[in-house]
Amino acid sequence: MVMEHHLGFNYNPKYIRNFSIIAHIDHGKSTISDRLLQVTGTVPDREMQEQLLDDMELERERGITIKAHPVTMYYQAKDGNTYQFNFIDTPGHVDFSYEVSRSLSACEGALLIVDAAQGVQAQTLANVHLAVERDLEIVPILNKIDLPAADPEEAKKQIEEVIGLEAEDAILCSAKTGQGIEEILERILVDVPPPKEAEDETLKALVFDSHYDPYRGVMIYARVVSGEIKRGTQIKMMATDKAFEVLEVGIFSPDEKKVDILRPGEVGYVVANIKKTSDIKIGDTITSFRGGATDPLPGFKVIKPVVYAGIYPIDSSEFENVRDALVKLQLNDSALHVEQESSLALGFGFRCGFLGLLHLEITFERLQREFDLDIITTAPSVVYKVTLSKGEEKHIDNPAHYPDPATIEHVEEPWVVAHIMTPSDFLGPIMALGTEKRGTLDKTESMGGSRLLLTFRFPMNEIITDFNDKLKSVTRGYASFDYEFDKYEIGSIIKLEIRVNDEVVDAFSCLVHTTKAEAKGRAICKKLKEVIPRQQFKVPIQAAIGGKIVARETLSALSKNVTAKCYGGDITRKRKLWEKQKKGKKKMKEIGKVTIPQEAFMKVLKAEE
Repeated sequence: MVMEHHLGFNYNPKYIRNFSIIAHIDHGKSTISDRLLQVTGTVPDREMQEQLLDDMELERERGITIKAHPVTMYYQAKDGNTYQFNFIDTPGHVDFSYEVSRSLSACEGALLIVDAAQGVQAQTLANVHLAVERDLEIVPILNKIDLPAADPEEAKKQIEEVIGLEAEDAILCSAKTGQGIEEILERILVDVPPPKEAEDETLKALVFDSHYDPYRGVMIYARVVSGEIKRGTQIKMMATDKAFEVLEVGIFSPDEKKVDILRPGEVGYVVANIKKTSDIKIGDTITSFRGGATDPLPGFKVIKPVVYAGIYPIDSSEFENVRDALVKLQLNDSALHVEQESSLALGFGFRCGFLGLLHLEITFERLQREFDLDIITTAPSVVYKVTLSKGEEKHIDNPAHYPDPATIEHVEEPWVVAHIMTPSDFLGPIMALGTEKRGTLDKTESMGGSRLLLTFRFPMNEIITDFNDKLKSVTRGYASFDYEFDKYEIGSIIKLEIRVNDEVVDAFSCLVHTTKAEAKGRAICKKLKEVIPRQQFKVPIQAAIGGKIVARETLSALSKNVTAKCYGGDITRKRKLWEKQKKGKKKMKEIGKVTIPQEAFMKVLKAEE
């Protein structure tokens, strides 16, 4: 006998509330979730630790949420009823905006948390728009009101002006001192509507996340919309058309807890002996195998990677380990795209696709930390659309596959719309940075106080390397930045090749905009001159576009003093020896190969950043 989900809670959809939290990095989202778990008694005090839901070491260290984590809480309200609260934690960063949109689809309401000292920031804006599009009820909350710098009135004004939400009765709370937490729970009861009643008995459930458990296969996180799921149900995934038998269903409190059945409006997990993560797509609809639904729930799309980079083991014997590690990461991260590739310089490795730069950084760090691997990544590149003169269209993410320029009609590059929030003192430096990155400023809005909201358009390949770092340094860390994909536009993109001793080195080749090619070529040549060891002969290091050399450095030869043995006498003796030496060098140059040491690759790839 499995007891009812919770003592005192009898299933009734009108006592269920599903909500998520929207906030900018470091506005106190994880701390507020901790307090909610404590107040509802979901986690006993002795098991409580800070940022309980961010269980990855990296999440705690950087103070960001990478993986969404749902929790079911039971709350005894002042009206005497017990309510079931399903809280779906969402990542805050723009790279994970598809996951955020799926998590929001599983909810009826959202808590908008704004730091009372900092006001509205860029990522808050992006995610609020996602919530408003889905008609969610939004409850504004001002956190950190215990700080001396807190200015709740100013923050309310910003919520009203920038986001356009009524903020008169925003809840004032401090997650640190626990003030206002009960008020949040009571407000959720009133403001967030219960789940809509199911139209019929057909099973429909939204997959909003998945997670790989080494013992039980893929666990699906689902929100049931209509119908019921229990052990033994034959289910079908609508996007992949795969069928499975359910072995177990349960809820998170916050650890997995088995229950008999998941009913409409509830959120929980489903285990169904699924071995491959590729069988589960986030945003997909689960229905029953026989007599299931004909139309899936709206909003599903296949996630496409935006940024590509090569990942290579430093020691080629580690190749298998890197492959295993990437496969394991893919199990928990369905958006990571991996394919094998090899390069003359770096040996065997993988070409990986990511949702954005933060995603790339996190994957890279997880490979180094969790799997203890020594790896190197090549410079990240975006996906270009190349139209050939025959009318055929190719998607190029790797400079090595770039077609012969003579056969190209035009190249299109992806552009993004970026929102930058900044104190108005820094407008000048940001404009200069924008121009350097080929951006155009679309509009400037004042946000009360002395803050501005700038809307820029940038080519994506300009902002994936170091834009964020540069923005933070020109604004002393005060600006926040957020971007979303806009569209492809025709641009003059060319391939820059680096040649050492007249041989092309593929690892350094990259696709760049015509205006940036020369400077980039120079920088790489200069760096290579410093890091390649000198040879017995002169080595030319060149950067070329098509057949044209745009930059060159010469690595001078190591030479031996052949005339040291000559005392005085006729100059012709010395000349003869020098001629002989010259011939030897020439011959050596013809047969000599320059091997570029591994460290040189590291240094140059780091230098480009």
